[in-house]
Amino acid sequence: MNDPEMSQLRWRCRRGMKELDMLLLGYVDKHYSDVGQVGQRTFRQLLSMPDPDILALLTGKATTEDEHLADVIKRLLTRD
Repeated sequence: MNDPEMSQLRWRCRRGMKELDMLLLGYVDKHYSDVGQVGQRTFRQLLSMPDPDILALLTGKATTEDEHLADVIKRLLTRD
């Protein structure tokens, strides 16, 4: 991914809630380049979701049957 695309992606990770920003930006920094096209597309789809829906997935108040989205959520919550 070229610099303008990565800059745009990082901008989309800024949600106005510090904790959520940190998780999303951490995913971009640690995992995004390694997850392949499907994982990258799924992460971009996650960024299209409303913040309350993202938070519900991250806090376990909501679940998903989508295995790719579940993998992104798992990676977001992994502290490595």
